[in-house]
Amino acid sequence: MNTYIYKSSKKDQLYLYITKKDDFSAVPQALYDSMGKEPIFVMAIELTIEKPLAREDVTIVIKNLQKQGFHVQMPPPVANLINFKEPAKYVN
Repeated sequence: MNTYIYKSSKKDQLYLYITKKDDFSAVPQALYDSMGKEPIFVMAIELTIEKPLAREDVTIVIKNLQKQGFHVQMPPPVANLINFKEPAKYVN
């Protein structure tokens, strides 16, 4: 499946996958607006079940593209630094 990936100009590590280059017609307006002024084209790839993606389950991405016409890759969760313990506290 031909896929075009765009990144948000507003939020780091937020990506949008669509099936037609520069065609955001399937993307809800609120989601499109949350990407910033205009999503930035990153790359075109051919998605197949045989080729895994780095941070997404390729089967879910393909399913979302077929069902709704887009897929959103959210940024990874931020580490909780409030509960961070110094390495020395783990040593007996």
